[in-house]
Amino acid sequence: MARPPPLSPHLEIYKLPLTAVLSFSHRLTGVMLVLGLMMIALVLLLAVGWPQGFTSVQQGLISAPGQILFWLFIYALFFHLCHGVRHLLWDSLQGFEAHRQLNIGVFQIGVSIFLTFITYTFGQPDMAP
Repeated sequence: MARPPPLSPHLEIYKLPLTAVLSFSHRLTGVMLVLGLMMIALVLLLAVGWPQGFTSVQQGLISAPGQILFWLFIYALFFHLCHGVRHLLWDSLQGFEAHRQLNIGVFQIGVSIFLTFITYTFGQPDMAP
């Protein structure tokens, strides 16, 4: 009686380590930053060349989905910055131990959320009349 062939492992079986998730997230936030900067350039071009278009884009940015996209962009900026600092630590040959990688990864996520929160708290324009 022949044994059944072995099953190939698939991605649902593996639990990616935090460093792999952060590496993928770093690349994803890099793409988000490029797209966000292209959007900022488009808004600036509209502001210079077509005031009506700028007004409509401005209304879109003030809306709830626009605000969510804006704050996701800010978080992506801080996450990318914190991950860059992590790479600077690695370039100085620090933080390669397994327990330090986990601690630095969690710290990186916490700092990027904290910086986004601080920017949200103190970076809002005063809307009082």
